[in-house]
Amino acid sequence: QVQLVESGGGLVQAGGSLRLSCAASGIIFRFNAMGWYRQAPGKQRELVAAITSDGSTTYADSVKGRFTISRDNAKNTVYLQMNSLKPEDTAVYYCWTPRPSNYWGQGTQVTVSA
Repeated sequence: QVQLVESGGGLVQAGGSLRLSCAASGIIFRFNAMGWYRQAPGKQRELVAAITSDGSTTYADSVKGRFTISRDNAKNTVYLQMNSLKPEDTAVYYCWTPRPSNYWGQGTQVTVSA
């Protein structure tokens, strides 16, 4: 059974930083691509960042240069370091993996105040 458990969300002022973590189980983590989605109220869920099994990364244009995704295969954990946060980054952030099929975690709330 695949489980993705996020942590690290919270309330931060604009310009601040947060680091999200996602602990994965039920998959062969080192072989899986991993990523982070987010969903703001009234908006569609969007891909924020992804990292392949070999460490290649991709980012949404809106977060390039501010967010960094990384992984620790020894800990079965993927991270999202978020710097220079903006109010428009406020959303529920979901950990994601595409195998064996699309799975998302329960989400963690990130709120950025102006």
